[in-house]
Amino acid sequence: MKILCNKTDLAQGVNTVLKAVPGKTTMPILECILIDTTEGEIKLTANDMELGIETVIDGQVLEKGKIALEAKLFSEIVRKLPDNEVSIETDENDKAFIQCEKAKFNISGRSGEDFAYLPQIEKSRNVSLSQFSLKEIIRQTIFSIADNDSNKLMTGELFEINGSELKVVSLDGHRISIRKIELKEEYDPIKVVVPGKTLNEVSKILTGGTEDYVNLFFTDRHILFEFDKTLVVSRLIEGEYFRINQMLSSDYETKITINKKELQNCIERASLLIREGEKKPIIINITDGALELKINSVIGSMNEDIDISKEGKDIMIGFNPKFILDALRVIDDEAIDIYLVNPKAPCFIRNEDQSYIYLILPVNFNVGG
Repeated sequence: MKILCNKTDLAQGVNTVLKAVPGKTTMPILECILIDTTEGEIKLTANDMELGIETVIDGQVLEKGKIALEAKLFSEIVRKLPDNEVSIETDENDKAFIQCEKAKFNISGRSGEDFAYLPQIEKSRNVSLSQFSLKEIIRQTIFSIADNDSNKLMTGELFEINGSELKVVSLDGHRISIRKIELKEEYDPIKVVVPGKTLNEVSKILTGGTEDYVNLFFTDRHILFEFDKTLVVSRLIEGEYFRINQMLSSDYETKITINKKELQNCIERASLLIREGEKKPIIINITDGALELKINSVIGSMNEDIDISKEGKDIMIGFNPKFILDALRVIDDEAIDIYLVNPKAPCFIRNEDQSYIYLILPVNFNVGG
């Protein structure tokens, strides 16, 4: 095999697929990036058997072939090369000769034949949306997946399509995040749970353009993201997702409308008094026309009033400040509506058309401190 390509294109391609190289594995071949030019284009692939990424980069194929190179070493070499044309040539002993200007590397590779290719996904059931929409919907929900594996379903996000609506749901036992967007076409119903790790990596690769589209293809066990010159294939999480509709209530005793930035800034100020690992709730006291926010910790105390408009009863309720902040940081509205029932029931932050809903469970607090 012999190829010529620009260092920038090569580095971008390597960084894209590197996200699917496993940290630890008992199969050395999975620690490699495959360079495959057998079809006349330069294709890079990495695959950890749960997540696989393939991308095509610009360049010339002078001799066809394929080789698997140890990902960490190869990516470091590429990163340190001068910004110029790179030549990669292999011999029959799976040695790779990498040259750029006066820098020449000779490294051992593995046979490309041993590499685990991405599963073939039948492209029948697909959904198309802008890269911007997908990137946003991930950003606005991914923070409330669970980070431990005690319940596998909580480490992924529900993607549910009904007609022209895509609904994405994440939850971790303390909160639920829901985003809904309108698609340009009607689709058959689809309901799958996509691993959070996959969505994080896809989000990093997407350019996020409103005119750039991404196609999603679904099978019973896999999801395929296809965009630009890149394919990302991931296993789905199997199992029946939680019945969240039973947790969503439109009943409320108190509704407030508040300036989002003011509330966010206020909670961020209060959080300065919380040490790492300390579980101190913020206490919110809602009366006519004002929300008083209080915190009492080992470091000190703070209280602040924010003007609000209120319907219904007065209420005092405690929350984990991080959970409220996570939601506020991804809402773009200037003013938000918060719905409350009582100090033991979840609060809802949602807009009128319910294109976003954030449910947050309260925490017990002691008014005396």
